[in-house]
Amino acid sequence: MDTSGKSISHTGDITLGRLLELTAANHDLPLVFSYEGRAIKSGYHVTEVKAGHFSALDCGANPEAWAEIFVQLWDVDERDRTHMTAGKFSAIVRKVSQHVRLPAEAKLTFEVSDGMRPMQLFCADEPSTSEGVLAVTLVPRAASCKPRDRWLAERSAEEVQCRGHSVSNACCE
Repeated sequence: MDTSGKSISHTGDITLGRLLELTAANHDLPLVFSYEGRAIKSGYHVTEVKAGHFSALDCGANPEAWAEIFVQLWDVDERDRTHMTAGKFSAIVRKVSQHVRLPAEAKLTFEVSDGMRPMQLFCADEPSTSEGVLAVTLVPRAASCKPRDRWLAERSAEEVQCRGHSVSNACCE
């Protein structure tokens, strides 16, 4: 694990299993989420953890299916409270998993609200340790076109594999 204070990656889509792996490795550290350029308030609550199993057709009429875990964070201040530890967060998720199937490979979506503003959807970057906390940056979850995303991924893979060189796929024609 990188402890330099820099995020290992900026994928914006870690899985539940990866987050639990990192909270286990940093059990006693405060778990501090940040979004919109600021840290979540120290009295925040995990108000809900829910699993969704989705089936859909994308914009190219391709069938899609995926599991997604939603973690709802209530961004509030409460007197004398500090940020919960990574261990407490893990314990909450373990408690939920006794009643709800939470696939480790599921995509994570964070629902965040202060109770006044509408709920916002975020995905999480790879957590990092910095200044004695396990920090998780939440990034707005953007819409995407799955057929386009697949095409771009395939094109990128073709460029890397083309005759063992990193060049455009034009050389393979």
